[in-house]
Amino acid sequence: MPDAGPGPSRRRRATPTVEPRARQTERTTYAVWELTLKCNLACRHCGSRAGEARENELSTAEALDLVRQLADVGIREVSIIGGEAYLRPDWLEIAAAIARAGMACTMTTGGYGISLDTARRMKDAGIERVSVSVDGLAERHDFQRGVEGSFERCFETMGHFRQVGIIFGANTQINRLSAPELPLIYERLRDAGASVWQIQLTVPMGNAADHWRLLLQPCELLDVFPMLARLARRGLREGLTVQAGNNVGYYGPYERLLRGQGGEWSFFAGCGAGVTTLGIEADGAIKGCPSLPTAAYTGGNIRERSLRDIVQRAPELRFNLDAGTPAGTAHLWGFCKTCEHAELCRAGCSWTAHVFFDRRGNNPYCHHRALVQADRGRRERVYPKLAAIGKPFDNGVFALVEEPRSAPWPEDDDLHFTADKIRWPAGWAADGD
Repeated sequence: MPDAGPGPSRRRRATPTVEPRARQTERTTYAVWELTLKCNLACRHCGSRAGEARENELSTAEALDLVRQLADVGIREVSIIGGEAYLRPDWLEIAAAIARAGMACTMTTGGYGISLDTARRMKDAGIERVSVSVDGLAERHDFQRGVEGSFERCFETMGHFRQVGIIFGANTQINRLSAPELPLIYERLRDAGASVWQIQLTVPMGNAADHWRLLLQPCELLDVFPMLARLARRGLREGLTVQAGNNVGYYGPYERLLRGQGGEWSFFAGCGAGVTTLGIEADGAIKGCPSLPTAAYTGGNIRERSLRDIVQRAPELRFNLDAGTPAGTAHLWGFCKTCEHAELCRAGCSWTAHVFFDRRGNNPYCHHRALVQADRGRRERVYPKLAAIGKPFDNGVFALVEEPRSAPWPEDDDLHFTADKIRWPAGWAADGD
């Protein structure tokens, strides 16, 4: 599964005509659609455990009807993903239908196997922007993606997009393998002509739950965020927007810089699952966010209920609608329940909290929280106590440890991330960033 979509378009789109009564119930503007679970990579951090197609994926006719329903409920942008979306034979037919319906069609891809001719056909179908997944330099990217040569192939793909005139960016998982190389990845993406670089933390869903030692520990965010801020400031000067994903935050000194390039109102305002976002699985299952675990958050299937009915009535898509009321913080527990930002933040990314603890409401992957704990002389770590069962979008359960910041680091953890492991490009030391 590609790891982070290109994000909602910054340009306003013409909204399809709908009845006034329907407009009153519109909540979502952005949908991420897994066209197929079939994939030609074997990523160690893949949350959907992609590889083989799902049983009984939507037919072409069902997919085209879903396009109509997406437009009808007010979706303005549809990002197609997989697995690998282009491995579905009718993917360009679906993409063209999305564009004809007045919605922006974007895409996230692993970038392995997209030829120049395919890029031209993507442009002709109306795909406006594409995000290519890059998770390290060649050795570490290929290791995480499970296919030798995949690093060079994804940059070849970017070159094809540049040649045909498709706007492209990149997305990167931040974990203990990729984090030291982020500045060097930045330079490669900038030189390739990427416009946006979306970054998000690897969390233990799917395959990543089986490789949990790759995950950053909450206390390691103290060394990660100053690096991200430096990259974002450099990107403002050099034309590569560094964009924080929904699980990168929250409310630390770099919040506005990472969330919206420094704007006064650029800060995290709570989980948007089911409010601004929809997730669609290849067999027609509908979730409030594409990353959320399937078992706990599927609101229905478009083969059994209309999309409008699912959006309006399914409780699995409505849990964020009580934001700003006392009920909006009733799910909080642990540190997040007592945090000064609780009412607005509501424990940050629901996906991240759930896949660690099998419930939302307490999220240790927070810069503000790590800083508060450090001021108290404390730090937090996680370790698994219940393994994931091996299905797409599954999760295990982790224990949370709070301990003195001066406590010895576990001897068996040789991937411990610290600032001195960061690989800075030559010449950056004197640039003032």
